Amino acid sequence: MKVTLKKMGTDKVRLECVATPNEVNNALHSAQLAFAQNMGLRPEEGKTVAMVAQEKMGIKNLDSIVEADAIANLVPFALDKKNISPLYQPTPEPKEALKRDREFAFGLTVALKPEYELTSYEPVEITLPKYAFDESLVDAELTKMAQGYTTYVKGEDKVLESGDSCLIAIEAFEDGKRHDMLSTEGRTYVLGQGYMPEGFDNQIVGMKPGDTKSFSFEGPSFDDDFNPITQTIDCTVTVKEVQVPTIPEINDEWVKTTMPWYPSYEMLREDIRRNIERSYRAEYDNYARNVAADALVKRFQGKIEDEAYENTRNALVANMRRSLQQQGMEWDDFVKQNGGEQQFGMMLMLQTRQTLVQGFALDAIYRHEKLSITDKDIEAACAAMNPQINPKQMRKQIEESGHGFAIRESAQRIKANDFVLKNAKITYLEDAQA
Repeated sequence: MKVTLKKMGTDKVRLECVATPNEVNNALHSAQLAFAQNMGLRPEEGKTVAMVAQEKMGIKNLDSIVEADAIANLVPFALDKKNISPLYQPTPEPKEALKRDREFAFGLTVALKPEYELTSYEPVEITLPKYAFDESLVDAELTKMAQGYTTYVKGEDKVLESGDSCLIAIEAFEDGKRHDMLSTEGRTYVLGQGYMPEGFDNQIVGMKPGDTKSFSFEGPSFDDDFNPITQTIDCTVTVKEVQVPTIPEINDEWVKTTMPWYPSYEMLREDIRRNIERSYRAEYDNYARNVAADALVKRFQGKIEDEAYENTRNALVANMRRSLQQQGMEWDDFVKQNGGEQQFGMMLMLQTRQTLVQGFALDAIYRHEKLSITDKDIEAACAAMNPQINPKQMRKQIEESGHGFAIRESAQRIKANDFVLKNAKITYLEDAQA
């Protein structure tokens, strides 16, 4: 991408940008993938996203639908090219229509992040609980592991109730055709665990070993176009036996048989402890960093532009909505749970200010102390974003999406935060206080 920069006073710059045909194509591809994900379109072998969108939704020109998102995808590359961290996300100004396999010119007016100062750069004074690892977390994880290896053995004959385990045979049909996924000659089933619809469980309750019963029940499914539907299943169920769950005791013998790569139970326990403590320690360290950074907020001075508040608030809301969508929760229900529109709006305003001021305060520390970051610091910032992904791989993904400037800013703030915490005057709470 070709980018030219022109200063507009001390707080803004103007970028004139020309994206290459390849960058345009990549931006359109990313926008199409995001569209497919939001619309619930599943990929199909040998077909592009545009083909699937046309077949499933009747969209003849998907590029035109996602054009605005594709243009927005190009903005970070322009900022990264000039290593600019904007005060808020700039709005692109297209010079022409975005067309696949062609260059695309657009402009950006970028508000630069101000260099705010603090009233003092002396070490902060904070209060923290002492770090202590809770050994019961290891016991809980071992219990969970044992439950994952539960076996079922024959129990005494009885009438089935909710919560009971049993061995059942099922012959299931949908529209007269055998349903192979549900049919079985023998499968352990636990009533009331949600493995089957409630209508199925209601029919099983009251049966006993040797009983056979034919009935129909309804359950959720999808049609060929992935629209949710209700399916009706006709089935015949035979109860073969009542079963009793048996949870194994995790000891040296069990480890030797089930997880032979561990020399002993103690080695398994130590590995589990090490993994849990790594996460536990990271949570404690993040908490300590936040306490230290919050102490800086009181030293912040300066006025933050309304556009920065609005942009940060919108970003926080967007992140909340994505998280709620993944949890299957409605936005209106979430707002109600948090006190309603007025109280939630107030909470969001305070969170927005805290996010902005904390970041700007750490920027001030980074400049004042003349700190610098290394590749290791950048990868540490990537690991903090998602510990489940290799930090080198995540860094590559971030930089290839044009957001290298954002991860560098994050690394700088973490570096400054660590400096503040390392030099802080800390009072540790006693156990009872903590």
